[in-house]
Amino acid sequence: MRIRNAFPVFGLIATLALAGCSTNSDRASLEDKAAGPTVQTAQIFDDAYGVRTDAGYALPAIPIQRVKPEFRRQIVSFETTERPGTIIVNTRERHLYYVLPGGKAMRYGIGVGKQGFAWAGTAYVAWKQEWPTWHPPKEMAVRKPDIAKYVEDGMGPGLTNPLGARAMYLFNEKGQDTLFRLHGTPEWASIGTAASSGCIRLMNQDVIDLYSRVRPGKATKVIVIQ
Repeated sequence: MRIRNAFPVFGLIATLALAGCSTNSDRASLEDKAAGPTVQTAQIFDDAYGVRTDAGYALPAIPIQRVKPEFRRQIVSFETTERPGTIIVNTRERHLYYVLPGGKAMRYGIGVGKQGFAWAGTAYVAWKQEWPTWHPPKEMAVRKPDIAKYVEDGMGPGLTNPLGARAMYLFNEKGQDTLFRLHGTPEWASIGTAASSGCIRLMNQDVIDLYSRVRPGKATKVIVIQ
């Protein structure tokens, strides 16, 4: 088993376990102009979803032709005043934009939290982890008793782990854990839907790509709008 580095966390809600998806309904009012209109697609990466081995795990191919074109990874024209490296999540569109230089962005399809399990605001990627351990919040275990055994010890990394191949942990400007994650998922068919318990999920092949671009720290701004 891979050794994971420990990281001190000052959570907003002490009773929720680290790395679970948020059930926080705190919403911030952000103007939609943060995510400008996409003008045209410059490149689409349909060939990026094949079988791949990562850290000893054999990720299966995603039948990408069954995923709507708008939710496949692609470079798009993108108008924003945010600097390159910023992540803008538009939950209504079901898109995550990683801002590139020259008026472009890498756009990924996402799955979002269902009503009552959403969050919006500005944060930063405090840390990130390959093949993370999943600790569901205690509130989720109340709704789904079959996962209660994972609250304390967690579910180890693997192909069925709900956090998928990568996780990026969002903290607010005070350095507090928002309990909100950008993470992978083995459930590729959930992309484009509102079905999670709050976190933003990407197809595993996409979250690996995003993870490789993101450098943890306050310089990596994340804006989540609804």
